This record gives sequence, C-alpha cells and structure tokens, in this order.
Amino acid sequence: MSLRAVVTGCGHYLPARVVENAEFEKTLDTDDAWIRARSGIERRHFAAEGETTSQMATAAARAALAHAGVDASDVDAIVLATSTPDLTFPSAATMVQAELGMEGGFAFDVQAVCAGFVYALSNANALILSGQAKRVLVIGAETFSRIMDWTDRGTCVLFGDGAGALLLEAQTGDQTSADRGILATDLNSDGRYRDLLYVDGGVSTGTTGYLRMQGNQVFRHAVEKLASTATTAMERAGVTGEDIDWVVPHQANIRIIQGTAKKLNLPMDRVVVTVQDHGNTSAASIPLALSVGQARGQIKKGDLIVTEAIGGGLAWGAVVLRW
Repeated sequence: MSLRAVVTGCGHYLPARVVENAEFEKTLDTDDAWIRARSGIERRHFAAEGETTSQMATAAARAALAHAGVDASDVDAIVLATSTPDLTFPSAATMVQAELGMEGGFAFDVQAVCAGFVYALSNANALILSGQAKRVLVIGAETFSRIMDWTDRGTCVLFGDGAGALLLEAQTGDQTSADRGILATDLNSDGRYRDLLYVDGGVSTGTTGYLRMQGNQVFRHAVEKLASTATTAMERAGVTGEDIDWVVPHQANIRIIQGTAKKLNLPMDRVVVTVQDHGNTSAASIPLALSVGQARGQIKKGDLIVTEAIGGGLAWGAVVLRW
C-alpha cells in the first residue's frame, strides 16, 4: 500500500458577464464566423470591475470544499496557479487562505501561464506523497481580460476569465493503474521560446503590459508537445490510449484540441470541450473543464483522465489521474 493524491471535490466559478463574439464586431475588424473558424470560441466571461483573481479563486475553492464536504480548517495547503494575481505580492493563494478562514497550513502561487494548473497539480501531488500535507486545494484562476490589447484582434478575442478548483486528499492505493488519484505527471519547459507568448510588462517596465503572441508558432509547438507530454505521462502511469476515458485538455483553441487528439489517436467524443463557452482561461481552463465535465455527467468516479497544457515559457506538461 502507498499514498495517492485523490480528487475528493471539484468546483468552479465564472464571472456573470458573458461576452459573445458579436460584441467584438463593434470595435474590431472581425466577426463571429471568423472567431469561431479560427478558435472554436463562441463566448467568454469577463470579470466585473473590481472583481479579482483571488475572489474568483475563493469562490471556486468554496465550491470544491462544499462538493467534498470538507471544512477549510481541515485543508493543509493551497496551491494556486495564476499569471494574473491581484498584486505583485503577497500571493493570491494567501488571500484565498484568509478569505476561507484558514489560520493554519500554507499557501503559495505557481506561475506557468496556461500550463499552470498542471504544474500546480504536480506540486500538490508531491506535497501529499512526501507527507507534507494530507489535503491540498489546487486552484487555477485568471483575469486575462486585464492584460488584453483591445486593438489586437488576433489575441483579445481568445481569452476569458474564471476559476476552477480541485481538493486533493491523501488516500492509500495498491500502486497500480487501478488506483484512484494522480498516477503520473510530466513537466517540461524551454525558455528559448519566450518570445512566442509573453506579456510586455512587469517590474522591469513599471507597467502591467499586454499579452503578445505569435499564434502560428505557438500552434506549431502546441500539438507536437501536448501529444508528446501526454504520451510520456501515460507511459509512466502504465496505461495506453485505449485505457483513457477522457482527455481534458487546456482549452485554448479547438484546432489544437482536435490536432492533439488525432496525434494521440483518440476520438473527439472522448475529449471534454468547453472552449466554446469560456475561451482560453489560461491556468483556469483545465479545472473549469473538469468541474463542468463532472457537472454534465461526462466525468464519473473511477474514470481514467489525461490532462495536458502548454503556455508561455514555453512550459508544458500532463497529468494522468483516476477520478
């Protein structure tokens, strides 16, 4: 018998404001058909004025705790993936900790852009396997609407805001692929590609900056690297594509999702897709898709899931887990 980090609760939060593609037609040389054809996105949610990443993260965390039937005081740690924290510091995770009323434990942020949630899951898994924590809240939350250049039709139509959360709990398993929980992880990065996707602001510029992306180049790297990392994680878990019940990919672009599924030789009816309703919510997209997939009745206890993501850095990775 050995420890596994098992998902015992999940939840999500989306801002009230829904922005349909048609809204961009008023200010940009674009239209609904162009956006759908290019990305598969039909609408996205934008945070209200004054609504912050930590507030959305807290709402998603509360939903996950309620789903698990666990009180915040019983949580040992919070790992929050975000590239859009409320402030330079302190971490958004500590803000969530305070809002939840957690007076013990520890909390920290992880920054790996769109791959952030995969990185956060891997870190949370390590905390549990090493005995440093028994229950860990893993959250992805973003307000990318705050770093958009609204004159750049190639990027500003792609992103949205939201948050998703999982509660991981230490449970014993038989150390086989039949165990519930995280079975394997794979993380990668290559800083040589930083100019493909970045924000042109920060401490060095004294500005928040705007997101900049070479879309065609990111697409070229995405399909190859996502399929590769998913394959590596599956091999480490001792499973094959035939064993996978659901692929829950980072929801960036329907063409990337389709291309990766094809490379993995997995049919689209085994892929959870939410990009049409949320756009690219960066580190929030995977937990959002997991929570929505469960709410839809797609994802059920015992299902074998592979989830993968790529983001600025470039940073990419995958996690195989049994729900």
